[in-house]
Amino acid sequence: MKELVSVIAKRLVDHPEEVRVTEKQKEHLIVYELSVHPSDVGKVIGKQGRIAKAIRTVVTSAAVKEQKRVAVDILS
Repeated sequence: MKELVSVIAKRLVDHPEEVRVTEKQKEHLIVYELSVHPSDVGKVIGKQGRIAKAIRTVVTSAAVKEQKRVAVDILS
């Protein structure tokens, strides 16, 4: 899952070498924190959050196959 978030984000940004994804385990939830170069934050979020929502949808759909609960946080 971590690799999926990383691949998607690297395709969207101008500075793919600065994409970082960290995984944090909470009670029954896995949180993936995505951080990118400050100038790329808008590209990952998109207009009205559409790209961020799409990333979350793809990751959540992939997690359903593995019967896991996940969340994606975008850090600025």
